[in-house]
Amino acid sequence: MTTAKSSWQIWIDRGGTFTDLVAKTPDGSLVTHKLLSENPERYTDAAVQGVRDLMGLSPGQSIPPGSIQNVKMGTTVATNALLERKGDRTVLAITQGFGDALRIGYQNRPFLFARHIVLPEMLYETVVEIPERVGAHGDIVVALDESVARRKLQAAFDDGIRSVAIAFAHGYRYHAHEERVAEIAEDIGFSQISVSHRVSPLMKLVSRGDTAVVDAYLSPLLRRYVDQVADDLNAEGNSAGPRLMFMQSNGGLTDARMFQGKDAILSGPAGGVVGMARTAVMAGFDKVIGFDMGGTSTDVSHFDGEYERRFETVVAGVRLRA
Repeated sequence: MTTAKSSWQIWIDRGGTFTDLVAKTPDGSLVTHKLLSENPERYTDAAVQGVRDLMGLSPGQSIPPGSIQNVKMGTTVATNALLERKGDRTVLAITQGFGDALRIGYQNRPFLFARHIVLPEMLYETVVEIPERVGAHGDIVVALDESVARRKLQAAFDDGIRSVAIAFAHGYRYHAHEERVAEIAEDIGFSQISVSHRVSPLMKLVSRGDTAVVDAYLSPLLRRYVDQVADDLNAEGNSAGPRLMFMQSNGGLTDARMFQGKDAILSGPAGGVVGMARTAVMAGFDKVIGFDMGGTSTDVSHFDGEYERRFETVVAGVRLRA
């Protein structure tokens, strides 16, 4: 069994432009390293290459099993994919009659006197309205038409879409229709199925639907990245491999296998806030303003002695909820 005294511990901040690493060596000393996040002529992934550099390994050389105890990582992979709209093609399945609900949103006017309103681009490519409706108290207003659901989802699948977000009215409380359509989507072959009552089990169709769409849009890209890193670090299913954990938007760590798109949007920035706050407290300051400027995005934060949490937010024009 790998022990902390005989192995490396590594912390990584994978940004859009640079990747920074801090590591504790087996002898207890701290070392740092910095490299470009994108340099395809030299390496496929900056985080893994940074680990190799710190350990004195050549590019492409396998990381020795048992040499690393754990890797804890914050990343802006999902953040930048959202900013640059580089997620996977997604279809939204929603209650019939509500096809424009997410587009309409809440009709907020952040700039009250603006004459030219520019609406954010929707993340889903297409929407399919499913005949179904459950009332607020669980009564079946319209029975689920499974044949229509299958036909419409099959058409989206045949068009090359592999991610689906499912959000039905009152689905946060009454799950049966969402669950059944998820089963149909799985049977058709969708590789990413984000169901609103699992992703954000709270009332309000718009914010719940938006969060499900974000999850469907980003999770495949994030999963490919996480799997690649885990494979290169020998972390996936290997008892001698390191424990790989990722920073979530809520400031906490989660196992790589549990890391989802909707929890990754502020992974990097959240790590910066936590690091800033802890460092400031150690230095005797309890009121701090943080300025985290990267090559792709800049984040500003403040800390007033305790962490403040927001359960609904807007990132790159996209509404999100915890």
